Amino acid sequence: MTDLGDFSDFDGDDPDSSSDAGGGEQAGSTAGNGRSAGSTAGNGRSARSDPVSETESATAASSADGDGVDADRDDRDDSSTDVTGGAGATDDGDDLQFDDYDADPVGDERGLGAIAVSQGLRVSEDSDRTALRAFVTAGNRERVRLGKYLVVPYPDDELLFCRIVGLEYAQEFQADDATEIHARRAMRRPADEFEERDFKFMAELEPIAVLFSDDGDLKRRMVDRVPKPQATVGEATDATQIKTGLKIPEAGVFLGHLSVGGEKVRTAARPPTIDYRLKDDYTDGDPLVFRHTLVAGGTGSGKTHASKNILRQYLSEERSYEMDDGREVQTAVVQFDPQDEYAQMHDDNPDMDDETARRYEREGVAHGGHDDTVALVPKMAGSSYPGANHRAEQLEFTVPFSMARDLPWLVAGSSLNDNQYSALTELLNRFFRDYGDAGTYKQFLQYLDDPALKEELHESGRVHEATFDAVKRRVRGVPSGVFDQDARPITELDHQLVRPGGLTVVPTYHLSSSRAKELFVLAVSALLIDDKLSNDPSSDRIKETPVVLGMDEAHNFLTDADSVQAQKVIQKFTEAAKQGRKERLGLFLITQDPQDIADPVFKQVNTKVVLNLGDEDAIKSVNIPPNLEDKVPYMEKGQMVVYSPDNSDPVELTGLSTCVTRHGD
Repeated sequence: MTDLGDFSDFDGDDPDSSSDAGGGEQAGSTAGNGRSAGSTAGNGRSARSDPVSETESATAASSADGDGVDADRDDRDDSSTDVTGGAGATDDGDDLQFDDYDADPVGDERGLGAIAVSQGLRVSEDSDRTALRAFVTAGNRERVRLGKYLVVPYPDDELLFCRIVGLEYAQEFQADDATEIHARRAMRRPADEFEERDFKFMAELEPIAVLFSDDGDLKRRMVDRVPKPQATVGEATDATQIKTGLKIPEAGVFLGHLSVGGEKVRTAARPPTIDYRLKDDYTDGDPLVFRHTLVAGGTGSGKTHASKNILRQYLSEERSYEMDDGREVQTAVVQFDPQDEYAQMHDDNPDMDDETARRYEREGVAHGGHDDTVALVPKMAGSSYPGANHRAEQLEFTVPFSMARDLPWLVAGSSLNDNQYSALTELLNRFFRDYGDAGTYKQFLQYLDDPALKEELHESGRVHEATFDAVKRRVRGVPSGVFDQDARPITELDHQLVRPGGLTVVPTYHLSSSRAKELFVLAVSALLIDDKLSNDPSSDRIKETPVVLGMDEAHNFLTDADSVQAQKVIQKFTEAAKQGRKERLGLFLITQDPQDIADPVFKQVNTKVVLNLGDEDAIKSVNIPPNLEDKVPYMEKGQMVVYSPDNSDPVELTGLSTCVTRHGD
């Protein structure tokens, strides 16, 4: 026995032990403290807390002997000695009667909780010094998630728009629950038995913007005021408030639906979801399509699915862009396709049912196969293109060797240093001066086999003989069967390559080597870029048509390297990216290795669509905010983060689960 009592084992189900504890010790102790022993010993109820009368005190004292208690009680008048104060009451607890009081709360509860000041209430230009917390009531705690958007009203009808960045349970009462007793009690308790009111549930809030009305229009400004203590915190459920708070445009190119933790944000509107769109007009600057887009995602993340959905929006009949001469022209999309997937955009998606199609129509999402789709197929000796998984028109082309006059790096089979690249340029100039644009790659190889040419250039000091031999080896390293095949030259197919409102897919899956794929992609890209940037273009069709240049596996073509030809390629694409807004040229880069894309090109990309990435270096390279960066490795297929500073705050989206065109086998 200790001062706290005897804690030895006992059988809680033994009626004798219960009787002894309640009838023996309790009765004696109660009788000894000068209170009504009869009411406690007989009923098992503790003595009442209100003062006792003189009669009751005398009765308690006389019963302290333990004898005559029942006799004394029998002789008393019931009305004067009733310890409960109620007439006719007995010792049975079920007969106790209490008066009913009207205790209904006044008014209706709104929101999730209220702003708390117990740990400070502060907004600051320095986010680390901001202290904004809300107490969440017990009935609302299951609805609260990290990232959820909330609104807090000010007295003058302005709203603080914020989001949850931290959640915490705190003790309501001072107690130590890190003890053996508490732990074992919790282990015995069913999982669903938890008394929320025993704990405080606190949400840490990040202020995003202040929403205010300006002549009936809802606008936003930076956070410049602190909410009042105990201000009601409510979930943001108004689509206009959410779009204004996050600076999401009302109209533009559809990318997906706003979500938090993979769950779409719901509102009371119809439809209940919130669509996310990229600005696509000239109201606040140039359309973002011409400020370039990057789609990054690992294998199986859904990046091709998402890319098809986005590109299909640019091909909508309702979408056009104003040119310098005032004409409104539809966009042409040219997509390089290493896996033979994008030509499927010609076909309808057989998995799309009528209900899904109607929902897309209500939300203004372009869907259905795009009839004006052409597969422009590179012709290479020894390779054939099956094209069996789509019904798009197919047209073969070849790269004429004459393109090497302006693009010497096309025939650089491997890395060349500055001296070797200069020598290659000298040799090409001499060759085309002698043979004209009709000169072929085969003739150029024969040209280099002339020993007299080698000796002449060496003796004149223009090209050292060792350099000449190095260049010759590099040129022979170009895959055979690339240039001058039995097909129409790409230089003569500008009207097939670029069509207002048309999709041109350049598949490379069937080509035999990565070097051949690289050569075809860069040759066609250079043709487009040169005509777009030139003041004296070879093709007016290319110059006068808005173009989206899509490149899947962009890391294979735009990687940074020390070789001269790689530097020339990066220089060309960097110029295209910088002048894209003016020339109506948008780059649409798709990759699973964004860290491998050359930095001069990467820096020009304004809109980044990031799906699941497992590589830490890849995640770091896309430069999205840390709170969203941490989510990237855990996102499910189709979930994405969009970081477009000129369009909106960084947000999480869920893409369309059903592709708007055919996708997959």
